Amino acid sequence: MIDTADIPLVVDLDGTLTPTDTLLESVVQLAKRSPIHLLRLPFWLLRGKAGFKEAVAAHVGIDAERLPYNAPLVDYLRAEKSRGRQIVLATAAHHSIADAVSARLGLFDQVLATRTGHNLKGPAKLQAIQDHVGEAFVYAGDCTADLPIWQRARAAILVGVPQHVAAQVRQATPIERDFPRARTGLATWLRALRVHQWIKNLLLFVPLLTTFEFTDPDKLIHMVLAFMAFSLAASATYVVNDLWDLGSDRVHPRKRLRPFASGALPIHHGLVVAGAALAASLGLAAAVSPGFVGMLLTYLALTSLYSWVIKEYVLMDVLMLSLLYTIRILAGSVAIGVATSSWLLAFSVFIFLSLALVKRCAELVAMHESGAKATRGRDYRVSDLVVLWPLGVGAALCAVVVFGLFISAPETQTRYGTPQLLWLVAMGLVYWMARLWIKTSRGEMHDDPVVYALKDRGSRLTVLAMIAVVVAAHSLVLDLQP
Repeated sequence: MIDTADIPLVVDLDGTLTPTDTLLESVVQLAKRSPIHLLRLPFWLLRGKAGFKEAVAAHVGIDAERLPYNAPLVDYLRAEKSRGRQIVLATAAHHSIADAVSARLGLFDQVLATRTGHNLKGPAKLQAIQDHVGEAFVYAGDCTADLPIWQRARAAILVGVPQHVAAQVRQATPIERDFPRARTGLATWLRALRVHQWIKNLLLFVPLLTTFEFTDPDKLIHMVLAFMAFSLAASATYVVNDLWDLGSDRVHPRKRLRPFASGALPIHHGLVVAGAALAASLGLAAAVSPGFVGMLLTYLALTSLYSWVIKEYVLMDVLMLSLLYTIRILAGSVAIGVATSSWLLAFSVFIFLSLALVKRCAELVAMHESGAKATRGRDYRVSDLVVLWPLGVGAALCAVVVFGLFISAPETQTRYGTPQLLWLVAMGLVYWMARLWIKTSRGEMHDDPVVYALKDRGSRLTVLAMIAVVVAAHSLVLDLQP
C-alpha cells in the first residue's frame, strides 16, 4: 500500500460503487413501464451511446435509494472523506443517475458523468478526470474499460476486478486497496433459477398417477422430459420476473437478498441464462409432442401476462396462479395422451386457489409483523386479511366437497375396487389444508405453500398416506358395507 492520502480519489459507478448496471436496469424499467418503447430502442441507438442514454433517461429514472451499494467500498470512502480527502464520482452513466447517487450518499465533491453528445467512458472519462481533477488522482474501477485510466493514475483501487485484468493493473500501477467481489458459484445460480421451485412441476405426474399408468416406460420417459421442459421454462421466467421486479424486491424484507436484486449476479448474465434455459425447454418439449409444445407456450404466455400485468391486481393474481398450477396437470395429460377428468380440473382449481391465497396471506402476515401496511408492486393491504382468510379456507373446503362428490360419482364406483376408502383421503385433505392455514396464521409459512408442503414433515407424511390410500382404493376389493 502506498501513501496517497492527499491525492483525489475518483470512483466509478456501475460495477464499482454499485454492483449493478444502471443502464440495463433503466432499459428493463422502460420495458416494464411501456413495452412499446422497446421498438424505439434501435432508433435511439442511432443517436450514439450518449444520445441513447439521454433518450432512456428522458423516460425512466433510477431510484438511488433502492440501488445496492458496495458496502466495504462505501465505508472506505466515508473514512477517506472524514480525513478531508477529495472524492469524485466519474461514470459513463447518465448524469441524472450519477447526480441521484451523489445526493443519496453525500460523499462526492464533484460528479463527472455522460451528458448530451459526450459519453464518458474509457479515454473520454480519462480526459474529463484530467481536465477537472488534474494529473494526480487515484482511480477505483472494476473492468477492462478502466485500464486506460488506471495506467495514468497514481494508484488504483480494484473493486471486484477479474484476475487477468488485475494482473495488468498491478504491472503498471501501485494498488491502494483491493475489494474482491464475493464469489458467485453454483449455489447462487441455483437460487436465481429457483431450482427448489421445480418441485411444483411434479404436478405434471398427477395424470400419470390418477390413470394408474405409471408402469408404462414410454409414458414415464415422456413425463420426465416434460418435467425438465417445464422446469427449465419456469427457471427462465423466474429470472425474467426477478429482473422485472428489481425495484420492488429491493424494499422487500426477504426478496432484497435475491441474487439480481442484491447485485450478486449481473443483469446481462441473467438475460443470457434465461434465453438458454428457454431454448433448452422448447427443445425438450418438442421431443415429447407438438401438443405439449402448445401447452408449454400457453404456460409461458400466461406466466408473462401474470408478471407484466395481472400480478398488480388484487385477487386476479391468485386466480391466475391457481390456473397456472392447473395448467401443469393439463400439460401432463397432453404429454402422455390421456383425457383429463372434469373432477380433477374442478378439484385442482379450488385447491390451488386456496394455496395461492396461503402464499398471499403469508406475505401479509409477515408485513403486519414488520409494521408495514401495504405491499409494493401488488394491490394488497394488511387489512385485506379479513377477506382473504375466509376466502382461502372456503376454497380449501370447496376442494374437499368436490372430492366428496367425485367419490360418489358412478364412474368412481366402477373404477375403484373399494371407493369407500377414498373418504379417508377426504379427511386427510381437511387435516392437511387446515395445517397449512394454521402455519400461515402463526407466521411460519416462509416458502411457497407447495414447496413448504414437500419440506414439512407432517405435510409429507399426510400426502404420502393419501396417495397410498388412493392406490389401495383402486387395487383392493373389500366389503366395507355394514
